[in-house]
Amino acid sequence: MATDARTATNPALPFPDGFLWGVSTSAHQIEGGVGEREASVWDVFTAEPGRVKDGSTAAVACDHYHRHPEDVALLADLGVDAYRFSVSWPRVNSPGGLGFYDRLVDELCAAGVRPVPTLYHWDLPASLDWLERDTAARFAEYVSVVAGRLSDRVHKWITLNEPAEHTLLGHALGVHAPGRRLLFDALPVAHHQLLAHGLAVQALRAAGATDIGIANSHGPTWPASKEQADVEAADFYDVLLNRMFAEPVLLGVYPEHIGELMPGDVAGDLAVIAEPVDFYGVNYYAPTRVGAPRGTQTEFGGITMPAELPFSVRQIEGRPVTDFGWPVVPEGLTELLTAFRDRYGDRLPPIVITENGCSYEGIDDQDRIAYLDAHIRALHAAVQAGVDVRGYFVWSLMDNWEWAEGHARRFGLVHVDYATQRRTPKASYHWFRDVLRARR
Repeated sequence: MATDARTATNPALPFPDGFLWGVSTSAHQIEGGVGEREASVWDVFTAEPGRVKDGSTAAVACDHYHRHPEDVALLADLGVDAYRFSVSWPRVNSPGGLGFYDRLVDELCAAGVRPVPTLYHWDLPASLDWLERDTAARFAEYVSVVAGRLSDRVHKWITLNEPAEHTLLGHALGVHAPGRRLLFDALPVAHHQLLAHGLAVQALRAAGATDIGIANSHGPTWPASKEQADVEAADFYDVLLNRMFAEPVLLGVYPEHIGELMPGDVAGDLAVIAEPVDFYGVNYYAPTRVGAPRGTQTEFGGITMPAELPFSVRQIEGRPVTDFGWPVVPEGLTELLTAFRDRYGDRLPPIVITENGCSYEGIDDQDRIAYLDAHIRALHAAVQAGVDVRGYFVWSLMDNWEWAEGHARRFGLVHVDYATQRRTPKASYHWFRDVLRARR
């Protein structure tokens, strides 16, 4: 894979008028300042030995809480239209916490960068639990507070980030906070997050907020073979990781047999979950190849998959992989978006790619340039095929604390020296800046 700024994405590739080009981060992964807010489930989780591969915590991370003016300057120099960041619920619950986001929004607006806050990116206050239905109501109250303070300057909102991964990794497999290994008993966590999304949409509308969406992770599911057992396993995986989180929001229904596994008044909750959204956020990284269960534990992407699951995740062979071991399949983005268009039709609002990126070491990160270039081209192919896409956000602005991987994975356009907190723009930063300037 070899490309550089001289072979950047063709600026003549047509995207819709008003198309948003941006970058993304999340609060727990970059802010630090842990002692200046109440505890989150991630603080509790990482305090337990062995939970994080390199033994690190996000106590400092990128120290964005104290260094945000420097990071806003990087955004301005990069030339993005928008910055997707997340608001920390535990910080808002703490004295002065909302004031931090008030200042950040002001600084972004002054720099000509549109603020796009995500209201929940996995950092639940430690006193709450997604197994409890009441957490959804508490979330709506918190959202009302944030919107009341920021909605005069923020004109694009994201309720939740990746409830599928938060359910699977944090509550079903136990490899993320809060570290529970409930397998299918974790399904109420999915339902309560989706209910929280619907209640948050209502709270945002009541506060006068506009342009509201959710960020769900999606990717094509490829059967390991044409054998019936592999096809059925792949269909089941697709329901769990794709349809179970898209269809309640877009259609107001759960896929067949899923709703009966959910708690409470499912029909009444679905009416709330399906509150109309203005856009649908998609986080895309790769397809997943799935086959019938093998009856043994398997390792995939650094995660141990239990033997009792009714499917097994297989390697996608013949593809380059990132430093995380994830396959690089840009055309999977085109496949995903056209499939969503065909499946959901006029029930699908405009799409925004709210995350897309890769982990590679090094400041002269040519592999990242090639990855982003190919994915932007794949996105353009989807637009040319008639998919209504309104934005693309790179993950991530800067290297960050990568959850259970700690500091071992680097997704940023900007390199962060965690010992000194020095920021160094990588080759990919300069490439993306050139791409954006050429599009002006």
